[in-house]
Amino acid sequence: MSKVQKITLCAAIAVIVILMVIAGVTGGSLQEVSCIDCHGTGMIDGASCETCGGDALVRGNFWALIPPIIAIGLALITKEVYSSLFIGILSGALLYNNFSPIQSVDTLLNDGLISSVSGTAGIFIFLVELGIIVALVNKAGGSAAFGRWAQTHIKTRVGAIIATFCLGVLIFIDDYFNCLTVGSVMRPVTDAHKISRAKLAYLIDATAAPVCMIAPISSWAAAVSQYAEDGKGLELFITAIPFNFYSLLTFVFVIGLAVLGFDYGSMRTHEFNAIQNGDLYTGGERVESEDVAPVAKGSVVDLIFPIIVLIVVCVFALVYNGGILDGAGFVDAFGNTDATVGLPWGGLVSLIIIMVYFAIRRSMVFKEMMHCIPSGFIAMVPAILILTFATALKNMTSALGAKYFVADLMNSAAAGLDNFLPAIIFLVACVLAFATGTSWGTFGILIPIVTYMFEPNSTILIISMSACLAGAVCGDHCSPISDTTIMSSAGAECDHLNHVSTQMPYAVTVAGISFVMFIIAGFVQNAWICLPIGAVLTVATLLVIRAVIGKQEKSKI
Repeated sequence: MSKVQKITLCAAIAVIVILMVIAGVTGGSLQEVSCIDCHGTGMIDGASCETCGGDALVRGNFWALIPPIIAIGLALITKEVYSSLFIGILSGALLYNNFSPIQSVDTLLNDGLISSVSGTAGIFIFLVELGIIVALVNKAGGSAAFGRWAQTHIKTRVGAIIATFCLGVLIFIDDYFNCLTVGSVMRPVTDAHKISRAKLAYLIDATAAPVCMIAPISSWAAAVSQYAEDGKGLELFITAIPFNFYSLLTFVFVIGLAVLGFDYGSMRTHEFNAIQNGDLYTGGERVESEDVAPVAKGSVVDLIFPIIVLIVVCVFALVYNGGILDGAGFVDAFGNTDATVGLPWGGLVSLIIIMVYFAIRRSMVFKEMMHCIPSGFIAMVPAILILTFATALKNMTSALGAKYFVADLMNSAAAGLDNFLPAIIFLVACVLAFATGTSWGTFGILIPIVTYMFEPNSTILIISMSACLAGAVCGDHCSPISDTTIMSSAGAECDHLNHVSTQMPYAVTVAGISFVMFIIAGFVQNAWICLPIGAVLTVATLLVIRAVIGKQEKSKI
């Protein structure tokens, strides 16, 4: 058993024992039952309200927050998200049933895990469909063909950096797809222009999670959409995009670095060695993998066509589900759609079209296509597992009435602080995602709490949702244990510690600017005013850093 597993097990036992002691001290009543309508208390669960006669009774006090607190605490201690989420779910079931073993197991399975699977089955299907499409495109040689095209058309270092960035933005449907593709495609191009492997790893990482977090048709949008009620999660995700400062300003930052032509921090050393000495690695372990030979008939169209098909068909599927053929306008149809139905619908039709396309192209035989199905499923298992556990945790906190308690608490205790909450939420999400190495686990824990804190459809809710998502991406971007960070290192064939150390100053710079912007957004609450300010602030920061570096270089002469 590893050290992390031992720590997790000991922490889990300690938490459960402490809760059982508290249960004994309090007589086994760990929650207060109250009425949704009048907030009357002291009633038996299931009975009518003695004050207003209603029967809408919920659990709603501090104990309702214990499951997410346990999940967050264990995640910070163990840096392992799966067991932390599961123990949080288990503690919620125990609290809900006052530590009755049989009833707790029943609640954990039926109201927690089974309910989370059945409620997100459509998203699971979409994730698997994405995985299969990724496998098909790579097998057909579309990615390799783009690499060959780029080698003959890109003539400068700036062009190579911008091309790598653009390819990362183009592959927005999934961060795994991004990391698995951009490195292998662009590595020969960046090597030819003496771009260090650390810089390539940063470019991959900067366009993996950030671009997925602002793409409405992506596995990330599908996951985030599950954490809002009444199937309106996708609409909330889309309205939050303009306030996602970390993702958007990262793009401004990358382009600014390329155009201004400088680097700072340890990345400057890596780039200097690459340009002056031809050393693409500088130091650390040199990871070299054997690339699979590309399919001879692969072309750039084999990469672009599947992505275009997926976008077009999924957009139609979403608005179709929203009633566009029944007379609804495009915006209304998009707002009324249910992502759990529309995305798997579009993914299935896209997958069929893509398979037919590759069959016509004779890129692969039918048997090879079928081999891509289990490969695509296996690639998405971690995402499916995190989504299942995070949704089950949400079910537990909902059953305990957490949203009513948090809403009342915030209304009474946070009066006058609402404008600063987005910046605070951003910091909390950054820390949690950095410690656990997962964006999905972070927003799975925090989004239900954020949605409980603010009025539905309010601007401050949208900004706070963006802060939660931006912080999750930022922490994931910086974390050395993040799967996307690890895969970016692997895709660039860069020493992992080199990648982490060189990209940290860049990520922290954008995070600091984003924090300032969330403070401003809390007061201004207008994305079209805040975004230009953020872009100008990012460019100004780069100019100041370049000026400081220039003075330091002159002082050495």
